Amino acid sequence: MDSGSTLPRRQLGKYLRDARSALSMSQESAARLADISSSVLQRLEKGEPTRLKVRDLEALCEVLEMPADTTAAMVGLLRQAAEKSWWYVYGDLIPANFDVYVGFEVAARKLTIYQPALVPGLLQTSDYTRALVLAANPSASDDEHTRRLELRMKRQAIVTRKRQAVSLDVVLHESALRSSVGGPTVMAAQLRHLAEIGKLPNVSIRVLPFSSGTPVGDPVGQFAILEFGEDAKGDPVWPPLVYLEMFVGSMYLEKPDDVERYDQVHQVLRQASLDETASRSLIRQVAKEHVE
Repeated sequence: MDSGSTLPRRQLGKYLRDARSALSMSQESAARLADISSSVLQRLEKGEPTRLKVRDLEALCEVLEMPADTTAAMVGLLRQAAEKSWWYVYGDLIPANFDVYVGFEVAARKLTIYQPALVPGLLQTSDYTRALVLAANPSASDDEHTRRLELRMKRQAIVTRKRQAVSLDVVLHESALRSSVGGPTVMAAQLRHLAEIGKLPNVSIRVLPFSSGTPVGDPVGQFAILEFGEDAKGDPVWPPLVYLEMFVGSMYLEKPDDVERYDQVHQVLRQASLDETASRSLIRQVAKEHVE
């Protein structure tokens, strides 16, 4: 019986499939050139358990023209798939500059987010993001700062694209509105952006005000629930998962009971929040307060 985590396997399969498709290469051709069986590659791309040696995966990555850092990340995903839970610590098995979460985010059809302190990355302005990047990576080069900023901005396309824009259900604590990131001018512009993007039909932004206290009864950190839609048969493409980001790493929860618990928590937070219209009014009010 396979007791490993399905999440790294899903991601490994997705990256391999995307790389092969980008080269317009068939599974049979890629498998032959890497000297592995096509059935193994088929299982890999589907995220199914399979026995594969590291050197075989490295050969496959070479065939698919993956750069060295991406290959290292693929090897990390392969090794992580054998673990019972996925605790992704930066720089451990997977290189720190390889953002695993982005792959899940792009594939998602719905994102349910709670943020107690900051505006979520998908809703940030470039100036707000720049301020966070500089604060988090003070010793990094200008090129590295630019790369991180560009990645964050590119991620936002899933919210505003015309076809299959992701459904975004966000609860923001009032603290996120009043914390000054980048100074008053940057914050005012950020909050005005929030008020406007919240008008999109696929975006819901609600504010949990200070007056609501602690509706869950326990402190709740930031989390995101990702859902991946259904296939042509009406079956889930992938089961939903919960993403928890912390200072030293990230955790992915895939057990149904864990996902259900976080969904219940989100519902409690949402019910304790202002409705969308009142939330937009508060956001605009706080934007004015930042520059008064």
